[in-house]
Amino acid sequence: MAEPAATLGEFNFAGDDHVVPFQVEGLDVRGRAVQLGPMLDAILERHRYPAPVARLLAEVVVLTVLLGTSLKFEGKFTVQTKGDGPVDLLVCDFSTPENVRAYARFNRGLLDKAVAAGQIEPEQLLGEGMLAFTIDQGKFSQPYQGIVALDGATLEEIAGTYFRQSEQIPTRVRLAAAELFDRDEAGKPRHRWRAGGLVAQFLPEAPERMRQPDLHGGDGDTAGSAHKEDDAWAEARSLVDTIDADELTDPQVGTERLLYRLFHERGVRVYEPREVFDRCSCSREKIKGVLKGFSAEEIDASQEDGTISVTCEFCSTTYRFEVEEVAQAAE
Repeated sequence: MAEPAATLGEFNFAGDDHVVPFQVEGLDVRGRAVQLGPMLDAILERHRYPAPVARLLAEVVVLTVLLGTSLKFEGKFTVQTKGDGPVDLLVCDFSTPENVRAYARFNRGLLDKAVAAGQIEPEQLLGEGMLAFTIDQGKFSQPYQGIVALDGATLEEIAGTYFRQSEQIPTRVRLAAAELFDRDEAGKPRHRWRAGGLVAQFLPEAPERMRQPDLHGGDGDTAGSAHKEDDAWAEARSLVDTIDADELTDPQVGTERLLYRLFHERGVRVYEPREVFDRCSCSREKIKGVLKGFSAEEIDASQEDGTISVTCEFCSTTYRFEVEEVAQAAE
């Protein structure tokens, strides 16, 4: 069933932390756009990540919610990078229909050296490795995973490579993150994180129009002649490329306003927004379930003064168990 379109008389701006689906019928384009504010700020400030790490993780969160909110079934969508650079792991989970959690792992010493040397571009911080997209529909189905190498200058370029090579759908991804320094209602200095993004895909009724010249490393035409990019997609992609990073994160430029700027001449339609929340899926019961698999030796090695403490890497919640309680569960 198609999502109901918002009519002019009922229209309200989505605001932060709401993913806005959109359609540009004149260009056969569908997509999603979002600006993240308080939700993202809570995730990043919880761990107090250094700015270069926070910026990368913010973009991963944006990418995850843009793609995760398109799922039509119950499950989990995960975006993860693993590399040999100072920031060796970025991971964000989206659990349908609305819950987000994210975590970054980095080597403080290597990061400090990279920052001191001015090597803070994404490819320098991530190093060589891979970007993975995983869809998990639960215990009754096998997870699906798509992987692409970390061989782009930015995360949006790497994501674009994935769609071009794996999904074979003409796709343009834009991602941006920014620090804001302003004052709160009481006039006190305030530091906040914001991020925004947009994904646009070319989905015409005629499948042959979706072909791209560079999908298979050639001209895409079995007859040997060059295959020209569809004019509608070329126009849409060019319009998306005009977006400044500041526009994606500016609180004064709402998502709908940005979409209007881009596509009003072609007639853009927006649909009901999807709100997303900073909510972790950890629980005392789940942690206890993991501890059930520990051997007596592992339980003994994990305890301190008769207590085992486990801290969730995502939300920093600490769960404490008495050794007797865990030992009974492990038996």
